[in-house]
Amino acid sequence: MTALFSLRGKTALVTGGSRGVGLMIARGLVSAGVTVYISSRKKDACVAAAREMSEFGQCIALPADLSSEEGCSDLATVLTDLTPDLDILVNNAGAIWSEPLKSFPAAAWDKVLDLNLKAPFFLVQHLLPLLEAAATADDPSRVINIGSIYGIKSSGGQTYSYSASKAALHHLTQVLAAELGPRHITVNAIAPGPFESRMYVAEADPWNGNDAKPPISRLGRSDDIVGATQYLASRAAAYVTGVILPVDGGRSTGV
Repeated sequence: MTALFSLRGKTALVTGGSRGVGLMIARGLVSAGVTVYISSRKKDACVAAAREMSEFGQCIALPADLSSEEGCSDLATVLTDLTPDLDILVNNAGAIWSEPLKSFPAAAWDKVLDLNLKAPFFLVQHLLPLLEAAATADDPSRVINIGSIYGIKSSGGQTYSYSASKAALHHLTQVLAAELGPRHITVNAIAPGPFESRMYVAEADPWNGNDAKPPISRLGRSDDIVGATQYLASRAAAYVTGVILPVDGGRSTGV
C-alpha cells in the first residue's frame, strides 16, 4: 500500500502555489517527498511560501505571470533549465471576477479566460517534453487541472466568466486526456467546492439561498484537497484519466 500511494522522489510544478488551495497542494506534495516548484505572480509571496515549505522538504520558487502565452513559455524555459523531467503538473493558478450582468465587462472575460483556461493549455503545450521524459507505461506523468464545482453546477452568483472558464477547463481536461494517454500522460481535474482560505473563514457560512448547503456541510480542509491530489498523482491512479473529481462535500450532487 505504501508503494501504491508513494510520491517520493518525483518532481512537480504547482502554479498559484503560494496561497489558498495551491499552497495546500504544494505543502502536501513537499511532505510526501516530492521536489516541488511553485509559481506565483507575486514574487515576494512565492519566495516566502517556498522558504516556509523548504523547512520540511524541497520547494523552489519560480515567480511567473501566466496570463499570457509568453509567460507560460518563459516558465517552461526556466523549469527546463532546472530539471530534465516533470512527473506532475498541477494547473491551479486562477482568477475570479464577480459583477452584475448589466455591467460585466469584456476585461472580466479576457483576464479570467487567459489565466483559468488558456494558461493550463499553454503550460501543457510547452512542458510536454518534460512530461514525456518522465512518463512510463506503468507510471504515467500526471496533469492535474484544478477546476471548480461551479464548472459543474451554477453557484447562483454573478461569476459568469469564472464558471464558464472552469466548465471549459473540465472539457479541455478530457480532450487532452484522449490525446496524451497514448504518450503515457494522464490528465484529470479536481473540482473543489469552497475551501478554508482568506475568502472563507472557518466559522463562516458560505452558503445562502442560492447555494444550498452540501450533504457534508462544512468548508473543505487541506487534507481533503491534498488527499485527492496525491491519489491522482500516485501509482494508484495510473489507470485513471479524463476524470473530473468533485471535492465538494456533495455540493455537485444537487442535493
